[in-house]
Amino acid sequence: MKALLIDPEQQTIEQVNIADHEDIARLIGYETLESDEIGPDGDRLFFDEECFLRGTTGRFQIDNVIPVSGKGLVVGGAEEGASLRDAVSDPDSIRARMKYL
Repeated sequence: MKALLIDPEQQTIEQVNIADHEDIARLIGYETLESDEIGPDGDRLFFDEECFLRGTTGRFQIDNVIPVSGKGLVVGGAEEGASLRDAVSDPDSIRARMKYL
């Protein structure tokens, strides 16, 4: 399924394909995943739950969602991220809603 990988160190947003939660953990780099809903279409931002404890470099924020340190992945979802589907957002729409910190 289609997802968007955000790398704040490189300041890039790249479309990637994933199959499951294991792919999310692999792309983010950690297995301690958390997610927040980012918008009305069901897209969720997945990130390392312990990102600030680890001192991960590179930070960003989408809309008014709590800032994230390290990589994040935008994936479509339901049931608070338990069920995954294609992201509705595209790189340009996410770029317009986010800022690097």
